[in-house]
Amino acid sequence: MTIQLYCFGESGNAYKAALALELSGLDWEPVFVDFFGGETRTPQYRSTINEMGEAPVLVDGDFRTSQSGAIQAYVTEKSGKFGGKTREETYEVLRWVLWDNHKFSSVCGLTRFLMNFLPEDKRPQEVITFNQGRLKAAFATLDAHLDGRDWIVGDDVTNADLSCCGYLYYPEPFSFDRADWPHIDGWLTRLSQQPGWKAPYDLMPGSPADRA
Repeated sequence: MTIQLYCFGESGNAYKAALALELSGLDWEPVFVDFFGGETRTPQYRSTINEMGEAPVLVDGDFRTSQSGAIQAYVTEKSGKFGGKTREETYEVLRWVLWDNHKFSSVCGLTRFLMNFLPEDKRPQEVITFNQGRLKAAFATLDAHLDGRDWIVGDDVTNADLSCCGYLYYPEPFSFDRADWPHIDGWLTRLSQQPGWKAPYDLMPGSPADRA
C-alpha cells in the first residue's frame, strides 16, 4: 500500500518527512495541502486529517501520525533506516531531533515565514532581528559539531541529518548563508549527493511561484 504524506512544498517540516520517505525507498506519494489557502484551519481538515491543524501528516493504511519527528520514526521502523546503529546512537539521534525541533527548525521556519511570506509592511523587524540572533547561536552549535564529521551522528545519514537540514535547502533568505558555515556547507553537499535526494520544491507540490 502506498504511503500518503499530506504536505506542501514551502514547509520545511514537511520536507523532513518527505525526504526521509524518498531516501528510504518506501512507496509513497504526496498529497497537496493548501496551507496558504487556509486548508489546515478548516473544521474538515481538523476532523478528518489532523486535529492539530498542521502538516505534514502521514497515512499508511489504518496508521496515521503527524509531526515530522514522529513520521521519521515511523519511516525508520518500517524501513530500518536512519535510526542509528547502536543504542547510544539511537538516543543521540533523538537528542539532535529534539534539539532541532526546539532550537533550530522552529526558529528557521518562523524567521523565514516572517521575512518572505508576510506582506512587507507587516514584517515585525524586532522579532526578526531577535530570531536571527538565536539562529546565529544555533548555526554555530551545528557547525562546530560537524567539524571533522561527515554526519551528525555516526557514519551514515540518520534522522538527525534529515531533521536538521529541513529549512537549509530553501532559496528564500532568512539569515542563513552557507558560505558562513563551512562545516554545515560540506554536510549539506554530502546529503544532497545521496541517491534519491531532491530539493524541497522538486519533492513536494506547492511553491511561492504557484501564488505569484
